Amino acid sequence: PTGSCTMSAAEDAEWLRWVTKQFGSIAGEDKEIDFEEFKTALQVKESFFAERFFALFDTDRSGTISLEELLKALSLLVHGNEMDKLRFLFQVYDVDDEGKATGLSGCYSVIEVPALTCAGSGSIDPDELRVVLGWCLRESAIALPEERLRDLTLALFEAADKDHSGSITFEELREELEGFPEVLENLTISAASWLKPPPPTERSCRPRYLTQAYWHNHRSKLAFLGGYAGLNLLLFSLAALRHVGLGGWLAVARGCGQCLNFNCAFLAVLMLRRCLTWLRATPIAKVLPLDQHVVFHQLVGYAVLALAAVHTGAHVANFSRLARQDGRHALAEYLLSARLGVGGLGGTASQTGLVLQGLLVAMLAFSSPCVRRSGHFEVFYWTHLSYISVWTLLILHGPHFWKWFAVPGCLFTLEKVVGLVWRRAGGLRIVEVNLLPSKVTHLVIERPQFFCYKPGDYVYLNIPAIATYEWHPFTISSAPEQQETLWLHIRSLGQWTNKLYEYFQQPEWPSLEPKPLSRSLREKRCRRGAQVGADGARLSANAECYIDGPYGTPTRRIFTSEHAVLIGAGIGITPFASILQSIMYRYRRRKQSCPSCRYSWCEDLREEEMTLRKVDFIWINRDQKHFEWFVSLLTKLEMEQAEQEPGGRFLEMHMYMTSALSKNDMKAIGLQMALDLLAAKEQRDSITGLRTRTQPGRPDWSKVFGKVAEEKRGKVQVFFCGSPALAKVIRAHCERFGFRFFKENF
Repeated sequence: PTGSCTMSAAEDAEWLRWVTKQFGSIAGEDKEIDFEEFKTALQVKESFFAERFFALFDTDRSGTISLEELLKALSLLVHGNEMDKLRFLFQVYDVDDEGKATGLSGCYSVIEVPALTCAGSGSIDPDELRVVLGWCLRESAIALPEERLRDLTLALFEAADKDHSGSITFEELREELEGFPEVLENLTISAASWLKPPPPTERSCRPRYLTQAYWHNHRSKLAFLGGYAGLNLLLFSLAALRHVGLGGWLAVARGCGQCLNFNCAFLAVLMLRRCLTWLRATPIAKVLPLDQHVVFHQLVGYAVLALAAVHTGAHVANFSRLARQDGRHALAEYLLSARLGVGGLGGTASQTGLVLQGLLVAMLAFSSPCVRRSGHFEVFYWTHLSYISVWTLLILHGPHFWKWFAVPGCLFTLEKVVGLVWRRAGGLRIVEVNLLPSKVTHLVIERPQFFCYKPGDYVYLNIPAIATYEWHPFTISSAPEQQETLWLHIRSLGQWTNKLYEYFQQPEWPSLEPKPLSRSLREKRCRRGAQVGADGARLSANAECYIDGPYGTPTRRIFTSEHAVLIGAGIGITPFASILQSIMYRYRRRKQSCPSCRYSWCEDLREEEMTLRKVDFIWINRDQKHFEWFVSLLTKLEMEQAEQEPGGRFLEMHMYMTSALSKNDMKAIGLQMALDLLAAKEQRDSITGLRTRTQPGRPDWSKVFGKVAEEKRGKVQVFFCGSPALAKVIRAHCERFGFRFFKENF
């Protein structure tokens, strides 16, 4: 194929082999691709574009596409020059009268390489452009009112119709697109995985875990794991050496027993949430990996089960040896009968040990994600409560366990008592509920007196009307500076959250007897009102709930960063909603001005309050409706920054919509150009209403982080809340650029 992108003979042969293979897998026995197979293969959602492309591919108008026809068309789209691709694009947009009425052009033209001809009118009028842009909106899953479609059509038509003739010619379209050379070069149909052979996998000369960047970004976690493993090895060795003279099996059992003393007490330390939250405000937080305390709790739990199994097995082997030497007592007697001198209270070490082993297996089995997330949370809850029995039996079983458990046990008990006091103080009121169309429940809860928290903190929530014993963690989405209420945004993903959304959907759902509200809260409720708008149904409420917390998260480090990059995926924006509000509140304090004389001055903030020089906020959503959660908040933040610092770049927002096709796709280039033109004209994005333009597709992390690195606004720290799969991708890029990476963990 001719074009700007030439290929070597080997690459050309590989491409032909790949397309031929893909054709065979789709066409089947008849060696022809019909319309439905073509639509599926090219990953086209709407029939309009599928029909337009099929018409241009099917050169003999037989209603099917042969391998020869496919190769000619793909050669143009994948390897053709800019003019070839532009002619193809023009024919897609040049819809005749029949196509405007039915969505099918009826234009079965002959495809030639490198040029294309079509039986269309040879120009694009406003009606044709509006039809195509309407289908572009559907293909990108964007819903806009009819008047916005007219505005988009007018913006693009006015820009492209250079001679004001009332139609767009091929030359005018080419001239308009010359301003986007990178788009023209990569213009194709989205289905690169089908059109092109997979790129060769890049193999690093050494594993990722041995790179300097990996060790730099994980140094605290790796140091902690190394210390943890070393301490266990030391405890095992010291205990085993003291008993080596009594036999090998007993030495192994004693070594594992000493490790179990430490690990069973350490399990409690890792769940001291209030103590860990306090530690986050100390220099220790820079050394210890407090963010991964739940992950380490799970790891230590597995270690306890493994050590217990070896400990029990070693004792059984030792008892078997004693039974053979003795000859008068069977192994079962050693295991099931209390014998003085064996250990434990009253010689019951064997019996308590077997019960402990059973409890540990049950706790581990029923704490797996498949149990907790499959509608059986109460099974997990009640089996995990057996930790009380485990610690009690350990005190009876091991003579020295109480020494290890005394301090952690007292702290754990104290934390539980504090939580119980909170609950005994009485339930809180859910004073307002906002049900969003994207199945997000926005709860407004009356803030308890003396309830102090930091931006990004989370609480455990219990609503007895939904489930009596279930407590679930949710990030507080309101800023600490908001005195009267707490906000929680809860997306319906599991059984409990779905029940919550459905509960408040009921026409008349049960509530408590009304209680008098404070005057300021009454005034706020009156200002907001009970309304139903674009953001969903807003209901007055008076339901009862309980909260336990607040507890700290990695996001507390944001305010002491120099350049913070906040990345939220979907509902992962929740912790950043509170943080962004507090950032702007502190930013206003730092830069103040007199409204009369416009004299401005800076208020000094303590270093622990905020050292930020720049904030980049990135929000990634699957579709348009999920932007509804916090658009009003982001609009307010944009307006505040514009008032404080016109043209300022302290807080920079980046919005991405993954369902929208990029400019490189023929099914979207016209729409994206129209959206750009209209946004520049109105200073407002048509999708979200923000000043920030919503970008189509997924972020190119290399470009995003490359731009952040070029700004040189200080040490960069990246904070992420979202899916684990995306976290791995972002973490890898952070290691490449030398950025610190922090992920929200519950």
